[in-house]
Amino acid sequence: MNQQGDISTKQMLILILIAYLFSIAVRMIWVWDYAGAIPAFVWNNEIMINTNDGYFFSAGAQKELYGQHLTNPRVFGMWDYGVIFFTVLFAKITPFSLETISLYLPAVVSSLVVIPIILLGRAYGQTLWGFGGALLGAIGWSYYNRTMIGYYDTDMFSAMAPMFILYFLIKSTLSSELKIALFASIFIVFYPFLYDQGMAIVFTMGILYALYMLFYHRNEDLTYASLTLVFASLISFGLDKPNEYFVKLALVVALFFIVSKLQKKVLMILALLMALAFLITGDVLTLIMNKISSYTLTGTEGEGLKFFGVNQTVREAGDISFSEMAERISGSVIGVMIALIGYVVLVIKHRAFILALPLIGIGVFSMWGGLRFTVYAVPVAGMSAIYLFWYLKEYIHEKKLQYAFFALGTTAMLIPNIIHVFDYDTPTVFTKTEVSDLSKLDTIADSKDFVLTWWDFAYPIWYYSNTSTIIDGGRHDHDNYIISTLMLSTNQTQVANLSRLSVESYMKAKNNLVAEDIFKDKNPNTLLKELENPSYALPAKTRDVYLYMPYKMMGIFPTVSLFGNLDLTTGSPLRKVEFMQLDGQAINDLEPNTGIFHANKNEIKIKNFAMSGYDESGKFQKTTQTFHIDGEMSAVYMQSYDSFVLMDNETFDSAFVQMFMLENYDHNLFELVVNSPYSKVFKVKK
Repeated sequence: MNQQGDISTKQMLILILIAYLFSIAVRMIWVWDYAGAIPAFVWNNEIMINTNDGYFFSAGAQKELYGQHLTNPRVFGMWDYGVIFFTVLFAKITPFSLETISLYLPAVVSSLVVIPIILLGRAYGQTLWGFGGALLGAIGWSYYNRTMIGYYDTDMFSAMAPMFILYFLIKSTLSSELKIALFASIFIVFYPFLYDQGMAIVFTMGILYALYMLFYHRNEDLTYASLTLVFASLISFGLDKPNEYFVKLALVVALFFIVSKLQKKVLMILALLMALAFLITGDVLTLIMNKISSYTLTGTEGEGLKFFGVNQTVREAGDISFSEMAERISGSVIGVMIALIGYVVLVIKHRAFILALPLIGIGVFSMWGGLRFTVYAVPVAGMSAIYLFWYLKEYIHEKKLQYAFFALGTTAMLIPNIIHVFDYDTPTVFTKTEVSDLSKLDTIADSKDFVLTWWDFAYPIWYYSNTSTIIDGGRHDHDNYIISTLMLSTNQTQVANLSRLSVESYMKAKNNLVAEDIFKDKNPNTLLKELENPSYALPAKTRDVYLYMPYKMMGIFPTVSLFGNLDLTTGSPLRKVEFMQLDGQAINDLEPNTGIFHANKNEIKIKNFAMSGYDESGKFQKTTQTFHIDGEMSAVYMQSYDSFVLMDNETFDSAFVQMFMLENYDHNLFELVVNSPYSKVFKVKK
């Protein structure tokens, strides 16, 4: 492509640096304008991260750097995930702490997306278009949300790495050099190391690239040499990490030197063989369909025991509206319309951009699959929107007015996304006090011990208390039933017995699948009833078990209850669980003499009413009274939180309400080892 009239390479590099620093600066707004001013967000002299999943990778870094978590089978190492690899690398070669690296790495890595965007503009001799697209693509709403400072997760690679792949694929259609396809193939080889969840997208890009090349460049020898390399990079050998990556890298590099010496017919055969190997070993169709179904299927499972499905309880896996999709991708409905029109014009003018269709398509799919898919479309949408302004400026005759129009359009697209950054006050996962509780647990528990709690809190527990859990953010399927049952149970003997049984089964069961193991030979309802017996024969104790009940669980308790409130043999709810956390002002709607609660125009007879809170000395105080034996519901007023909770009577008797909210627990079964307004940790004595 003729780049006559484009800026110099030095100027391009300056624009890359400006765009990169702009992306970093916008992400620093969260620190300067919000988090840095809140002492509760600071631990170990650094602001804490703001995504639960980040602690999964931080725990992996702890394992590599400090030898922690060696008995936790769920903690991985530096060769399993690129995030852990680069974290450990930077911790060893820089003076920064693990906490500082984890906090800022998302911004440092994700901002690299400006490089392929600007290079794409450069490939067509329009670097300034690429620069404008880079400014927008780097800070687009959804991309910012999942790559902001503190969002320490693989999402930092999710759209950045595919944009490098896209650049090299498009560049290979414009170049006569096979090395461009080699670079694309190398990025494809290592993509799953960076972001394994996005392989379906890369597969789709690879297939579309093949179709494009065969349609437009089928008479060129370079086409089949390029396809040989790309398909070879997509083959799966089924090896362990990192052997899989190095074997594929060796194959791709070897083929690069081989194909240059082959005749066209031989190249065609070799490309076909690589394509077949990719389709067979990659199980492509199954992978793509599984990805789609995993984000669209809901409900209980249909075969065997009927556990509650998890995807419909995860917000990012639910349907979103067109307007939300538009805001997430381009900052506004108008913005996404400009981007979509711009993409059509872009493909018409530069047809190779059809290779970006999978990234645009997955963004549109987010309306059914969930908001997490919008992130992939942001950089391409940013390029497309800015291209429309770049294209339309040519209809303006005055040169200065052309660039004024282009700058004005770019600024208009940037403004709603920057406003969003100022409004997006995301808190850290835990506060200093909550982390202090886990730090206390770290001094009490051994690294081989287990903490039973909901999966949302698992990774921070690993990181701060150096213990294990049976469910976590990457393993929360059937065993959710176990934890939910513990929280819902009205029999504390059952809670203690099930806790011990679950942990010992976890260590022995195949793939650590607790529910499948303990229910494989016995009806779940029968076993749960037997666990209420203090004399139930438990497995030998090999480690200590703790129950973690945080205040944060109150906000998700209705969701937690969905998993345990089931008859596993039928999939039907056992009862109607009601748990409504209201503002403390609701206490005024309860008549203290009659025990009648006024909910709008309805009068509810309260059976049990409790008040709890901490006095000035920090001592926990509570009172409980019964108003109506035949009362419809029960209530707890938590004074310290100014929170009024209305619930069904059985939930009032549950372990979570009694042990956390009221500190009513069997001292023969449990020991309260960590106690604060934010969390309570009970050691199981069984």
